[in-house]
Amino acid sequence: MLDFYNWRRRNALAAEPNSAHRALARAQARLASMGGRLFLCTQNVDDLHERGGAEAVTHMHGALLRARCTGCGHGFACRGDILRADPCPGCARTGTLRPDIVWFGEMPMHLEAIDARLREADLFVAIGTSGSVYPAAGYVMQARSLGIRTCELNLEPSDNAVLFDEARYGPASGTVPAFLADLGLA
Repeated sequence: MLDFYNWRRRNALAAEPNSAHRALARAQARLASMGGRLFLCTQNVDDLHERGGAEAVTHMHGALLRARCTGCGHGFACRGDILRADPCPGCARTGTLRPDIVWFGEMPMHLEAIDARLREADLFVAIGTSGSVYPAAGYVMQARSLGIRTCELNLEPSDNAVLFDEARYGPASGTVPAFLADLGLA
């Protein structure tokens, strides 16, 4: 299993942020300068939002460039391979390190913070999602129940596309910057 995630980590480090990542970072900065906030939450485990310039990103499925110890819970930045023989920097045990990401069957991270930010929102936008992985797929219903406008920006309609007030389809590198421009956040 570690080999698979080591390969994924190397691929993530070789990837570059696209225009959607950069547009979201600019919108986040622009809103902050106006006294607002763009809460950027992702199911992705890479750091492309951060490298695209985003200041604050909530990774509900964890971060591939972090590791944690299953023995003591110590978490730390990790840009290289994780090996079974590596000792935990917190407790020095070996064979206990894993990527700091959520695996199937595990609870996503930061759910309380996500729920709190959603209750404060005036717009909910889902970008590039299948609409089938819960609890994330349920946030559109939660937003609707709170009277929040919803929008899907996706390559094609998601499994829950009918729940959104608005939708724009096409590559995120085009739809995200255009949508943010229409909001005056480009």
